[in-house]
Amino acid sequence: MPQPMIAAHQVTQSVQFNNKVLTILHDIDLEIFAGEQVAITGRSGSGKSTLLGVLATLDRPTSGELWVCGQAVHTLTEEQRAQIRLANIGFVFQSFQLLPHLSALENVMLPMRLQPNFNYKVAEKKARSWLSRVGLERQIEQTPKVLSGGEQQRVAIARALIAEPKLIFADEPTGNLDGQTAQEIENLLFDLNRELGTTLILVTHDLKLAQQCQRHFHLEDGQLSQDINQLEQV
Repeated sequence: MPQPMIAAHQVTQSVQFNNKVLTILHDIDLEIFAGEQVAITGRSGSGKSTLLGVLATLDRPTSGELWVCGQAVHTLTEEQRAQIRLANIGFVFQSFQLLPHLSALENVMLPMRLQPNFNYKVAEKKARSWLSRVGLERQIEQTPKVLSGGEQQRVAIARALIAEPKLIFADEPTGNLDGQTAQEIENLLFDLNRELGTTLILVTHDLKLAQQCQRHFHLEDGQLSQDINQLEQV
């Protein structure tokens, strides 16, 4: 049996609130394998973004074990977790998170600047290639303020993929987009997932989007369960 890209065992996340302990995630067990499309849904405030932060190594769980790309993340320092993110993980956010003073090309190049032995010409060539793949070859020199929401999200996707990560985490990737543009971005994410074999983890409130994924999990009261309709199809 193949080794999972992500394996969470009894993961719990708690915070102090008004002198009380608030448990946001409770004994989460989850395995995600290479090339999968996985969606996580839940009502507002259910802890979806908290779970994404833990799985993406941005936050350390209060207890439990987390393995990412074969490494025991729960035993690592923040610096070591940052190295895992740099080597293996790309992010796509609802609010795009582009630097406003940089062009589309420069924004896409950013992850390459963090890589060892950064080479400007190589990074520029890869960034131009990725912008072309997401349909933005004519917008390369434009800054985010003159790009539409859909175009900004395409830049964000190109930026997430330029370093060829094994995992892409997308947090409400179509939440700020109109219906037609959202559909275009969804299609792009799924097409790239299938083409590249990159594992895609979507956090979304959109059930229609979630049901397009191979697996759909729902988070409620800090506990994770798989969509019953998908379980019946297995």
